[in-house]
Amino acid sequence: IQLDNEIGMFSWVSNQPDLTDNVLKGFINWLKENYTTEELIKRYPFSFDDYSNVKAHLVSPEDAYALPYIQDLGYFMRYRFARYVKILQSYCETFGVKDIPYIINIHGMSGGRAFTFPIGISQLFETYQDDAFMSGSDIYFGDLTIANFHDLYLINGMMDAMHSSNQPLSSIEFNCGDGNWGDNLGSRYDVSAVDMKARMCIAQGNRLLNYYLFTGGYNDRLTIKPNDGNDRIAITGERHGYAAPISPEGEYSYVFPKMRESIKTIMANQKQLATMREERDNVAYGFIPDYFMTEYHYPHSQKMLDLVKNLERHRAGSAWDIIAKLMLLDNYRFGVIDIQHRDIPESIKVLILPSARYMHPFIQQKLVDFVKNGGSLLLTGELPQYDMEGNPCTLLLDALNVKVKDTVFNRLKYYLSVVPAGWAQGAEIRTDYAQIYELNKTATPLYTVYPTDDPCAFETTVERGKVIMFGCQLKANFELIRTCLSRLGAKKAFHHDHPYHGLFITSTINDRQERYIHLINLDGFDKTFRLYENGKSIFDGKALHAFSRDSYMLSFNIRVREGLTIVRSTAELFDIQSDVLTFRLTQPEDEIILHTTSNPMPSDDYAIERLADHLYRITSKRHGKIQRTISVTFA
Repeated sequence: IQLDNEIGMFSWVSNQPDLTDNVLKGFINWLKENYTTEELIKRYPFSFDDYSNVKAHLVSPEDAYALPYIQDLGYFMRYRFARYVKILQSYCETFGVKDIPYIINIHGMSGGRAFTFPIGISQLFETYQDDAFMSGSDIYFGDLTIANFHDLYLINGMMDAMHSSNQPLSSIEFNCGDGNWGDNLGSRYDVSAVDMKARMCIAQGNRLLNYYLFTGGYNDRLTIKPNDGNDRIAITGERHGYAAPISPEGEYSYVFPKMRESIKTIMANQKQLATMREERDNVAYGFIPDYFMTEYHYPHSQKMLDLVKNLERHRAGSAWDIIAKLMLLDNYRFGVIDIQHRDIPESIKVLILPSARYMHPFIQQKLVDFVKNGGSLLLTGELPQYDMEGNPCTLLLDALNVKVKDTVFNRLKYYLSVVPAGWAQGAEIRTDYAQIYELNKTATPLYTVYPTDDPCAFETTVERGKVIMFGCQLKANFELIRTCLSRLGAKKAFHHDHPYHGLFITSTINDRQERYIHLINLDGFDKTFRLYENGKSIFDGKALHAFSRDSYMLSFNIRVREGLTIVRSTAELFDIQSDVLTFRLTQPEDEIILHTTSNPMPSDDYAIERLADHLYRITSKRHGKIQRTISVTFA
């Protein structure tokens, strides 16, 4: 049951928090419950005895208390949304709806990118903090491309970071169709769009994908006419769901066949996929929900504007759009950690974190402890100088033994540029900003501001750990990021020998050691390569082929049923019948190795080689790009 739709979204996109009398009185009570009288006076320099006076100060806040106020209002709204959802849950249970998941859908996509999606997570994560609830994403990427694929990976990771171990990922508005939303051919998606997005979600542990909209329909005219121009039950006109794979008239669009193939493949492997978790390397991406608690800000408060603009500049930035993207293209598998509410696991050696000028003291201390105990940090943005309420706080700076001299910005007729230094290789780059540091003697400058040679990026050590900080924007320099990760101690399992990037690779496994390697070719051209794991060639050194904009699940130790196991296969399990297995072909010549107590029957479509007792190699004679499937029959 989805309890409500995009709670808090309208207030965010309009920057109009609900400050009606009922809500304000609830907020005032919340403040009195969470702070002593002395603390309230310190935070808010006005009397709480007269409601009209309090209302005036909260509707039009002054800079003197603007930053404590934006924090408190955000926390109260989280509490209020969670309370509201619990009331909705009680209504359902009163009417007998029990023992099924309640779903909270998370909004936040904008313009085909996900930079603002964590605002929805920040607003709503307290609504699903028990196992009766699931969060569901609203995914509207269109085509999955080099430009945006890492967005999907990151927001899945961020949602997962806010879950308990019993809460699976799900997508409640999983955009499908051809993209022709306005019925004007203003957009047209590739047939690969839904397949690639679904495959990435499945690889990251999604258990539910709700396609929206799968079928179009009609909006009937109302019996009692409101005389609003069309008298229909919705404002979208007579027909709704123009872009859907199945039109209002029941016709299939060009995206339907690929969607059908994708869904059949996922469902044929459902027993395994439903029990699997993504395998990860020793790196993680750090997530601070309060960095996205910017849905409300008073436009006449300079302090609020400074905070919000700084967080918006740095909470994604190079960490999101450069480092995370290049890591995935370099085949690192990483999760996301909510470092605001949870400890950093011991399995994590390297933490990538976007950092702003503002950061909670306890998070700064958590990062300091992580590094002192042998962890490594890769930071981008600005090193924090203040806590989230604007009070000076330099715990991280002090531990690094670094001082901030200045922060400079690109401006009209000033084309701010930075030059690589030390072991940082590459060309001079343009940047929108640069935080300039006074370094200690043990720190190594990595970029300097032209022409001053003032360092704006550096590497340093803190006791047992190491930190690399980029206080400027980065470009997509693979060698620089590889060097950073290597120096920090990051390790990865997968690599391939294709000369071009564009292959997304990860893997999933369950407790029975059944396993898939998930592979997506994000480019519009075919790739031939060899795949290696921990230095060892997979498939005995045979080349793999990834067709243009196609996706694959390479199978290992998949137990189809008693007496039948797919030891390994390039072809995907597509359909299971009592005596027939159908595979979706992915290669010019697919290889399927089966351990079976029932002999595979000969066919003109494949060759059979007996490797040992009950062990057979099936080699397809069909080309996967031309003939999509083969069926193996058993005696």
